[in-house]
Amino acid sequence: MRIILLLSAILLAAASAPGAEKRPNILFLFADDQRADTISALGNPHLQTPQLDRLVHSGLAFNRAYMQGGMNGATCVPSRAMLLSGKSLFRIDEKLLRDETWPAAFGRAGYTTFMSGKWHNGESSIVKSFQTARSVFAGGMANPMQAKLSDLTAGKLSPPEARGQHACATFADEAIRFLKEPRAAPFFCYVPFDAPHDPHIVPDDFPIHYDPAQIPLPPNFLPQHPWDNGEMAIRDEELLPWPRSPETVRALLADYYRYISYLDSQIGRVLEALAASPYATNTIVIFSADSGVARGSHGLIGKQNLYEHSVRVPLIISGPGIPANRRTDALCYLFDVLPTLGKLCGVSAPPTSEGLEFTATLRDPAKPARTELMFAYRNVQRAMRDDRWKLIRYPVVNQTQLFDLRTDPHELVNLAEKPEHAAQVAELLTRLARQQREFADPAPLTVENPKPAAWSPPTEKKVATPQSQPPTRQP
Repeated sequence: MRIILLLSAILLAAASAPGAEKRPNILFLFADDQRADTISALGNPHLQTPQLDRLVHSGLAFNRAYMQGGMNGATCVPSRAMLLSGKSLFRIDEKLLRDETWPAAFGRAGYTTFMSGKWHNGESSIVKSFQTARSVFAGGMANPMQAKLSDLTAGKLSPPEARGQHACATFADEAIRFLKEPRAAPFFCYVPFDAPHDPHIVPDDFPIHYDPAQIPLPPNFLPQHPWDNGEMAIRDEELLPWPRSPETVRALLADYYRYISYLDSQIGRVLEALAASPYATNTIVIFSADSGVARGSHGLIGKQNLYEHSVRVPLIISGPGIPANRRTDALCYLFDVLPTLGKLCGVSAPPTSEGLEFTATLRDPAKPARTELMFAYRNVQRAMRDDRWKLIRYPVVNQTQLFDLRTDPHELVNLAEKPEHAAQVAELLTRLARQQREFADPAPLTVENPKPAAWSPPTEKKVATPQSQPPTRQP
């Protein structure tokens, strides 16, 4: 009897110990193809994002968070795999079947795990990562008014069906429903939206519109990229004809910004539900995106490049213990985020996770995280940056770019050919090669017989027309 009483006392003490029942919840809101410079509170006054602004004012915004790249044009696949596994580009299993994921680790640690949204990493891995999943879009892109969604039932996804409204609204509905459900355990709620990926379609009655004539061109707008970057005519680049005109780029940006504002409105619905829930004071909210996108910058439209506009992503973290209304210049990868949340929540890392946690930066935004980052796209582009310098190497066409990001954040002035910067180029190439070895990247930085760098647009008309409005009105 004394043993039973003693055990009961121990269990009661453990249950009431600091942190035992106060582990924070996680609400992770994830966008698709949203540039880091498309949030009003972070410096873009040309679009309306009041809900994301609300997060910025309540939390810590990262000026220099990045996805590492991709080995195929659908960079969202490796980006999401890196995020969820905590593994780097050259070691990920894009199907997320080989290794334990971070959501699974949260579940193993006693968290209730849930997702609703876009899943682009193979249907079989959903059940390995999440206990519950509703209204899942298992694909890459679709007309969001007609997207077919599935529920996780008996260990597999149900037959996909259209839900009669915009997919982002359905994902928000499911997150709100989840937040209204009572539970004793802490939760990990992952909501990966499929916006603002093209086609840029929102319901007809959404009231926010943007006049293309009032939208400024990106500071680094070009009619055409100056050379063949190795991926000049992929589908994303065919969204607009060559050369890019100011008028077509502004029109594309108007649709893109409207879609971001619509996503912002759905995020607001989720944040309001959280604020009205019992979990309001003990939930860490994260907003980020799988990649940026060019949308006219450097003469490009898509994300198959290593410029800042395509690899830099928004990252905002808000919640208990996180400094409010602060910004940080700490360098980090997306695959560092869940190791950081795991550290905050007392969740042991999956054995194969290699991300570096940056909780010190969350305590003090002036503290750095990583000192340098390397990026890759297929075998045609490699890059690295540190606190100041950015080098991009195009080995197949023997081209190099060097940018001083401190004075040239839009990567306008290539310093690589200037004699006074030769030593800087050589040093960065050496460091890039070292980073390649550390990340198990076998691609060469030079090739024996480089291709000509010059590139001309296809002579035949091959342009994918972006859809800016749905073919039929919202049911």
